[in-house]
Amino acid sequence: MMENEHTINSLICKRAELAGQMEHHQARVRQLVIDLDHLDATLRMFVPDIELEDIKPKPLPPRHAAYKGEVARVIFEALRETKRPMTGVELTQHVMAERGMNTSDAGLVRTVSKRVGSSLRHHRSKGVLRSEKGLENLLLWDLTR
Repeated sequence: MMENEHTINSLICKRAELAGQMEHHQARVRQLVIDLDHLDATLRMFVPDIELEDIKPKPLPPRHAAYKGEVARVIFEALRETKRPMTGVELTQHVMAERGMNTSDAGLVRTVSKRVGSSLRHHRSKGVLRSEKGLENLLLWDLTR
C-alpha cells in the first residue's frame, strides 16, 4: 500500500474533483429544468394549444468560438512582441496557447488555423499586414510599418 500511496492520493483527489463537477452540473441542469418549466407555463398563457415538442433546441456555439476581433488582437500582439515575421503555423500555435486551447487536438488546430488564415488575409487586404514567401514556400506574416 505504501508504495502506491502517491498514486492512490492522486486518484482520490481526481475522483473528488469529478464528483464536485458532477454535483455542480446536476444543480445547473435542475435549474435549467425549472426555468424551462416556467417559460413553458408562460408560453401556454399566451398560446394554450402550443406544441412545445415542435420547438427544436437551439445548439450552443462551439466552445472554442472567439469574440469578434480576439484572434486579430492576439496575432498583432504576437507580431509586435516577436519583432519578426511569423508563419501561419506559429501564429496559430500562439493564438491557441494564448486562449488556453489544446494544441495537440488536430481537428481544433485545423479549425483555428482556418480562422487565423482568414484573419491574416483580411488584414493584409486592409494594408495592416503584409506577407512574403519564406522557407519551404510558407508565407511569413508581419505588420506593415
